[in-house]
Amino acid sequence: MSCTRREALSALIAPALAAAARPGRLDVPTVLLRSGWQTENIGDIAHTPGLIAVLEQHWPEAEVILWPSRPLDRGVEPMLRARFPSLRLIREQQVGEPRADDPTVDEAIASADLLLHGSGPSIVGASSIRQWRAATDKPFGLFGVTISAISDATRDLLAAASFVFTRETRSLALVKEAGIDGPNVRFVPDATFALDLRDEESADRLRTEHGLEPGRFACFVPRLRYTPYWEMRPGSVPEAQIAERLAINEQFAEQDHAKLREALIAWVRETGGKALIVPEMTYQVEIIRPLVFDPLPDDVKAKTVPLDRYWLTDEAASVYRQAAAVVSHECHSPIIALAGGTPALYVRQPTDTWKGQMYPDLGLGDWMMDVEDVTGAEVAARLLTLHTDPDAAEARRSKAIDSAAERFRLGVATAREAISQA
Repeated sequence: MSCTRREALSALIAPALAAAARPGRLDVPTVLLRSGWQTENIGDIAHTPGLIAVLEQHWPEAEVILWPSRPLDRGVEPMLRARFPSLRLIREQQVGEPRADDPTVDEAIASADLLLHGSGPSIVGASSIRQWRAATDKPFGLFGVTISAISDATRDLLAAASFVFTRETRSLALVKEAGIDGPNVRFVPDATFALDLRDEESADRLRTEHGLEPGRFACFVPRLRYTPYWEMRPGSVPEAQIAERLAINEQFAEQDHAKLREALIAWVRETGGKALIVPEMTYQVEIIRPLVFDPLPDDVKAKTVPLDRYWLTDEAASVYRQAAAVVSHECHSPIIALAGGTPALYVRQPTDTWKGQMYPDLGLGDWMMDVEDVTGAEVAARLLTLHTDPDAAEARRSKAIDSAAERFRLGVATAREAISQA
């Protein structure tokens, strides 16, 4: 059936009119990033700038509004503002005076074209996604999360998402077993693999103060099997669990850290370099000396520095970048190191989440060791291999980062498509 000239013209301009009705969606889209889970952990901090850097690289025209879980204290807000000057934050989560263009939650939801849930140990912002869905039918998606259990409510959320990217394949398998599948359900690793924050001035000051030569020291990160959130945030852990978790921490603290110490001792004695013991979380400042530094032999103590303060992600990233290697009971310090060009080992504890599966997923399976399955001598031997064959270590590190980067690129392309199809 033929159509009139007016009908043909109307068909041509209708898409443009629709785009005009959604200001900014095509030319300058707005992404509402749900992230910023806590500031007591440099790894949790790292999720946010890592993902913003990914968006900056692959979606430079997008404007980002950050919706944190709580105020970005401990200097995190100015750190993010310095790296991302155009970043806007939800007004209610400001530390100090908000910037004039920082919106309220309702304003952000109204202006955003996409809700993007950032990397995390679970769908931490599930209630925020429900708030988004109640207010709008605009798309949302998950970018690099661990999912270890699926309730009916979680299944409903996953089914409604425009894309579901789990940060390791174990979560991906669980999601698919729940019947959530398709081309937009796939593995996209933790955005920390894209972290590019730096504080070279603070790192150089620390290094100079303690006589740490670039490439001649290694970093070691302790961790208790259960993070003592009951002390950090009273009431956050059920009373019935506290005694059990305290007992497990006490039972395994020496056993786990003896293996970390053995690697540290081997590093100092075999390479002649120094060791720096550092925290990933605030509470770890208190365990650095009793669990790692104090039991060391005197000759190793003389070449070991226990950091006596918490630090932020940018300073840590710069220090790790100057180190020869990082060995950690925490998952994210090695990732921060890898992103900055330094090989790293993750000595995983069984109470940690599935997130460690990221390492084998990216071809770094033997750089992740389960603490109960290895001896201290084996951790030491693997660390020394990084020192004796740095070219092979760099080749593996670079390949893993390239693999993560390609998955980030494809993930952002999917997110862009979700807006264009809305």
